[in-house]
Amino acid sequence: MTDPTPDALQLAGDIARRIDQLAEHLTAAPPPLAAQIIATVLDPEDGVLGRFTTLVATGSHFAKSHAEHGLLPPEVWLALGRAANELHDIGLDLDEHTDTLRELARPTSPGTTPSVAKPASPLVTRRRR
Repeated sequence: MTDPTPDALQLAGDIARRIDQLAEHLTAAPPPLAAQIIATVLDPEDGVLGRFTTLVATGSHFAKSHAEHGLLPPEVWLALGRAANELHDIGLDLDEHTDTLRELARPTSPGTTPSVAKPASPLVTRRRR
């Protein structure tokens, strides 16, 4: 059986480049399309963030196994586990806003008036955890 490592490394590089391309599209996209892109990325089931979180959690399981056998320092496993937990929490925080993004992405029909936007307000930094 051939070693799949070069294919996996190439895949990781390809994914990173595609994410860069997506970021470029996002900067040039009109607001409805940008909102749709972000909502798709944040989708908890099929989105990039959820799947990346799964990838980091899988890396944590790998690191745990190798740390238990003395092949990796336990700090590597702990750091990956913390990262997976933080990404999961971030996904939960952002999940409550995906419906708002999808609403912004929804096109309005000709002859209908768009929903009334809320008046602009000063941005306030809030942190919940």
